[in-house]
Amino acid sequence: MRTPVTTLLALLLASLAAGAAAARPYAPGMSCQAVQSLVRSRGAAVISTGPSTYDRFVSSGRYCQPTEDTEAAWVPTADKRDCFVGYTCREHARDETW
Repeated sequence: MRTPVTTLLALLLASLAAGAAAARPYAPGMSCQAVQSLVRSRGAAVISTGPSTYDRFVSSGRYCQPTEDTEAAWVPTADKRDCFVGYTCREHARDETW
């Protein structure tokens, strides 16, 4: 049996999770310059690239883990089909032949 406190906590957590998802910037609704500025000013940002897709974009490799390399990233924005927004962090390619 749920107590009123348990129910209240569950509702609070659900609303916080929904609010966090809604607060994520949506690249297709922004200008290319706005998305670029967002990544550049924060250093790293999680941005929605479509209705159910998102990624983490960084301004440089300093925001990646030591085991990661940067890979150039382009996303669709309101004014450009392919807008260079910075980079994504990807695991180093491994040489399996040694």
